[in-house]
Amino acid sequence: MNINLILAVILSVLAMFVIYAVKEKTNNRGYATLVALALGVILGAIFKENILFLDMVGKGYMSLIKMIVVPLVMVSLITSIVRLKNLDTLKSIGTKTLVILLGTTGIAATIGIVVAKVFNLGQGLTFEGAEDFVAREIPKFTKVLMDMLPSNPVAAIVDNRIIPIVIFSLFVAIALVMEDNINPSKAKPFKDFVLSAHAIVSRITEIVLKFIPYGVFALIAKAVASNGLETIKSLIWVIAAVYIACILQFIIVYIPLIAFVAKKSPLKFFKGILPAQTMAFTSQSSYGTLPVTIKSLVEGAGVSENVASFVAPLGSTIGMNACGGLYPAIVAIFVANVFKVDLTIYSYILIVLTTIISSIGIAGIPGSATMSTTVVLATLGLPIEGMAMVIAVDAIIDMMRTATNVTGSAVAALVVDETEKRKAARKINNKTSIS
Repeated sequence: MNINLILAVILSVLAMFVIYAVKEKTNNRGYATLVALALGVILGAIFKENILFLDMVGKGYMSLIKMIVVPLVMVSLITSIVRLKNLDTLKSIGTKTLVILLGTTGIAATIGIVVAKVFNLGQGLTFEGAEDFVAREIPKFTKVLMDMLPSNPVAAIVDNRIIPIVIFSLFVAIALVMEDNINPSKAKPFKDFVLSAHAIVSRITEIVLKFIPYGVFALIAKAVASNGLETIKSLIWVIAAVYIACILQFIIVYIPLIAFVAKKSPLKFFKGILPAQTMAFTSQSSYGTLPVTIKSLVEGAGVSENVASFVAPLGSTIGMNACGGLYPAIVAIFVANVFKVDLTIYSYILIVLTTIISSIGIAGIPGSATMSTTVVLATLGLPIEGMAMVIAVDAIIDMMRTATNVTGSAVAALVVDETEKRKAARKINNKTSIS
């Protein structure tokens, strides 16, 4: 009889009860996840091979994550565009907003790649199955572009090829908006179905994400048992990389946009939106911060209410520089290093393109960073299981990620508002000079 195994089982069950109790008492999944991380490290270090039975719990959780990605991407993207109501909105303020949000997300992904490469994240770390993993050959860039086109949407869904699914969903969304403007009665049944499907898939996502603390406990316990405390050291570097990348996003992207495009004082702007940044950092919810974001933009930053009310919600659904851009890029480099996959220039371009495309629509969903990262890994042919260890420290990372997301949408609102004001002023001046 293996006493250590029996003791490991008993303590694992007890640990899960403690995690549940913390979650119920605090009503905060982040706190429960941190407790799960600590307990997983302790039990993994103590029991080693006797704790490996938890592997099935971790794999089960990762399977649930994979299950929801495709339906979530499809309905979220279609819904986010349908909610714009008409294409005229996209032509003016909407187009400018989309360019800023998606452009800054692409830059964020590039910053994430550079920081991850400098830190050499995941280098030297072992992962069960990594030695047997055969990397998928990345095709030529022209083929990558052609493969993005959904020649067979059903086959793309079956094969879990996310980019063709996203592009097909974009066609569906735009066609639905156009038909809704021309013939609302014909579009209504499908529109209602999409909105209903979005609500149901979002609910499924919420249910799956409730298991995060237990998945983290199992994944980190197994990782520590298999790889020792080197796992924790690697995760500390991942946390540092994300925080540094977010700070660089502020310095390289946000401050120049505020100072040179919006022509405002960055210090005054950040002071004006500080309540929203603080709320985002502590709540870890862009949606939950939305009322504070709009109020801070209008009262603290002087952004017109109609622009703030349009851009801020859109920024909580599309783009999101940290969750949709830099974080998936950092994790992709981490996983590639762990599984000893050499990434080419095409791989890096693919990371940036994928982060931009996958950030459309999926960002407003709880756990969006995990979903966006899953999309990027799947597109690169990297094992989704590779991000299992990173999920363990997601609660710590998510604070800075959310603050960066909210700041990004606030900066977009300021730039759109100031450029629209200048355009309106030029029109008035032109009319005055003509008369």
